[in-house]
Amino acid sequence: MNLAKPALDIGLYTNQLEPMLAFWQDDAHVAFSELLPLGGGVHQHRHAIGESILKVNHPRDPIDPGTPTGLEALTIFDRSTSKSITLEDPDGNLLNLVPAAGERNLKLHLTTPNLAAQQEFYGEILKLPHENDHVFVAGTSRIELIEGDLAPFDRGGIGYRYMTFQVFDVVDEHTNILQMGGREGMAPIRLGEVAYISFVQDADQNWIEISQRKSITGSLD
Repeated sequence: MNLAKPALDIGLYTNQLEPMLAFWQDDAHVAFSELLPLGGGVHQHRHAIGESILKVNHPRDPIDPGTPTGLEALTIFDRSTSKSITLEDPDGNLLNLVPAAGERNLKLHLTTPNLAAQQEFYGEILKLPHENDHVFVAGTSRIELIEGDLAPFDRGGIGYRYMTFQVFDVVDEHTNILQMGGREGMAPIRLGEVAYISFVQDADQNWIEISQRKSITGSLD
């Protein structure tokens, strides 16, 4: 995968916007950067974590809580954090804050009952570099595979729901993933002059957004 941005983005959904914004901005010290209307009554409150973006999506109409995905927890490495601490946001999403010497970055902890299949997906299909058999690299971000049980789930619901890779050519990347054996979630669509996006699914059917964002690539052509 040819990344246009050397970092992973994370998308979550919530029915309780104000408590969630207070937690992420005040307790997690994540800075608000932009409000993006997505259509269908969904507003995306974008927050910067180094080069990554945490996307807090709030629908106009409440959604069913759903079943948790394999996106188990986030770790934010931050030099402004004095000691390691684990927190839960108002929806119960797990967050680890860990001191670090360098720039702010994040790690996604991904629970899987199918370790070998997930290793193949992230290593052979997405072609992400790896630090070891369990940790894959997306620029400054990391994806850590953790063996564990996982109940069936859909894309919809509250909590951590998807991850996003920013690329130069969404159609090319989407096609390559499918040709390598990946599962299609949603074919590429254009969002005006903002982005081209698509969705694929990993071996556990976690949703992965592939995004060609004009503000990053300079073009949607």
